[in-house]
Amino acid sequence: MITFIISIAALILGYFFYGKLVEKIFGIDVSRPTPASTMTDGVDYVPLGWGKIFLIQFLNIAGLGPIFGAIAGAVWGPVAFLWIVLGCVFGGAVHDFFSGMISLRNGGMSIPDIVGKYLGTPVKQFMRIFTVAMMVLVGAVFIMGPAKIISGLTPAWMDITFWAIVIFIYYILATMLPVDKIIGRIYPVFGFAMLFMAVGIAGAMLYNGLPVPELTLSHLKNMNANPDTFPIFPMMFVTIACGAISGFHATQSPLMARCLKNEKNGRRVFYGAMITEGIVAMIWAAVAMSFFGGVRELNDILTEHKGNAAWVVNEISNSLLGKFGAVLAILGVVAAPITSGDTAFRSARLILADFLKSDQKKIKNRLLITAPLFCIGLVLTQIDFAIIWRYMAWSNQTLAVIVLWTITVYLAINKKFFWITLIPALFMTAVVSSYILVAPEGFQLNLKIGQIAGISIAGVAAVLFFLWFKKSKKIEV
Repeated sequence: MITFIISIAALILGYFFYGKLVEKIFGIDVSRPTPASTMTDGVDYVPLGWGKIFLIQFLNIAGLGPIFGAIAGAVWGPVAFLWIVLGCVFGGAVHDFFSGMISLRNGGMSIPDIVGKYLGTPVKQFMRIFTVAMMVLVGAVFIMGPAKIISGLTPAWMDITFWAIVIFIYYILATMLPVDKIIGRIYPVFGFAMLFMAVGIAGAMLYNGLPVPELTLSHLKNMNANPDTFPIFPMMFVTIACGAISGFHATQSPLMARCLKNEKNGRRVFYGAMITEGIVAMIWAAVAMSFFGGVRELNDILTEHKGNAAWVVNEISNSLLGKFGAVLAILGVVAAPITSGDTAFRSARLILADFLKSDQKKIKNRLLITAPLFCIGLVLTQIDFAIIWRYMAWSNQTLAVIVLWTITVYLAINKKFFWITLIPALFMTAVVSSYILVAPEGFQLNLKIGQIAGISIAGVAAVLFFLWFKKSKKIEV
């Protein structure tokens, strides 16, 4: 339990100290007008209070990741705590803050256009396709995930298909209507449910004295039931994404950059929402490791239930919080992916609208872009959930890598301290490269060969960056 408490404290201190450093490196300007005031359109550019934006951002980025991903990642043992803290403070929160603030400085620009501005047009065109495809993939995943949970709590005739259709209809409305009509009104309620769930689970875990394992030297190892098949590097770093670092967040930050009224609130919204998500992930990782008796027992339970994290959530919530508390907790678990799914489709609409230069004030234009996206999303819901989830997980971390390199170039061009994102960029480059080389859905190479190759690719990326940096400095002179 000591490790858990120290980890939560480290996340909070990270916000106040490292977050302040990140803010200083970026160089906020409290007198600078934001897109919310200079480009107001009543649809996507709508000035909102920072508290409301924080809750919206938190729910946008949360999804199933900090819950399902943390539970799945807990099978590696207490080493997961280390990744959540270090990944969140030094990687994920930095990634989210800069992606949001760079967008804000560029008129609320979508992430593919930001990448294109700093990494070149070919990369921008790739990113448009890659990001839109990922957003539709995320939307499909976040239809079936919550539908599966809700169907287990309702009468038999309200099956997964029924709830998938209900969620799908909601997605269409949330994607089409102005941001302040649905998203701005109901997200604060969902945000309360999500935070209540996390605080309630943490409180019950502490009150009942559950045996949360400590991060000792003897526990600083791979505790997965199949350590040879699922090594810590790179598997755990892809499994636990939301709560540590997630590329999906960079697609959501521009949505809120279009609503922020002052740059001084950027750290609260972007860095703060990620730290909050890290705390949620920490809570679920800890309770998953302790509720069933230990990490080995969690491995057995997940094997028995074929990796069904939703069953784990239901079991823990009902046991620790009682019926009423469990309903609120599960509402938070359901709300998170739904609210991420709708904004995923919204992000896809805005990216395509920027590319097509389509005025989104007219509902007809929104419909023309949205309809094909939802048709593709509907088809994807028919594919096995586990397969979609695995490909989404790798795509998600690959997107984080691209965004981190973009931020690094931005900082270098603006003569700012670029090491703050260069180091996370190199590490995540090694992670995603190794993963796709050794994973079952990848090239299935020998683990050692894949790991060495992944680290080598990161090394090549570092050399190319410094060659570019040296050349750019000569050009300036």
